[in-house]
Amino acid sequence: MEELQPLYDKSIECLHCKEPSTTKKIRSRFIKVARYDTDFCPIYKDPTANTLYYYIHVCPHCGFSFSEDFSRYFPPTTQEDIEEKVCSKWNPHHFSDERSIEDAIKTYKLASYCGALKKEKHIIQAGILLRIAWLYRFQKKQEQEKRFLKLALLEYEASYSTGDFSGTQVSEVRILYLAGDISKRIGNTQAAVKYFSMVLERQKNAMEASIIKMARDRWHEIKEESVTSNLAAHA
Repeated sequence: MEELQPLYDKSIECLHCKEPSTTKKIRSRFIKVARYDTDFCPIYKDPTANTLYYYIHVCPHCGFSFSEDFSRYFPPTTQEDIEEKVCSKWNPHHFSDERSIEDAIKTYKLASYCGALKKEKHIIQAGILLRIAWLYRFQKKQEQEKRFLKLALLEYEASYSTGDFSGTQVSEVRILYLAGDISKRIGNTQAAVKYFSMVLERQKNAMEASIIKMARDRWHEIKEESVTSNLAAHA
């Protein structure tokens, strides 16, 4: 009997050109998360079974790249923009085999560009940019990680101010928590305290007790760091 492989082919239809193709996915039994970073980045026990590598679909026919979170709706003129700026320049190739981390980063950057042309929701764009930052974190490329964390933060802030996250799986509390965590990671402690405080203000109505606890822990962490640095300054 043939041994079951972690990767399998999933059939997809391009949202833009409607052509069928396949993309690789990882079977759930092979996905084992050892832990999560404070911004929900999964750290896998087996780095080769990393579902992040296969989150984006790239159409081999037209180049349009998207995740399952993209809406099927294209605002007026966006398909013409995509045709002109993506499809007409597409040199047909595919990402439908096993992907390296470099392949994965390319697919996310393509999806980010396509999402911008499609005028996809800020919350969707934020998730793509955050995942690019995670991939650079795996590579220990701190400058690139920080660059994409900053871009993700801008999209989370835009999503919060426009409310375009409503109706998605991402709650208000989760956005505010992520904005706080990312702010701390890029060195903006003041903004981090503001966002974590906003999370704690909503704890009575929030369903996500674990996120409330994480925000409280991060808030205390910042306060302790502040006390320690003040003591060191006056030592």
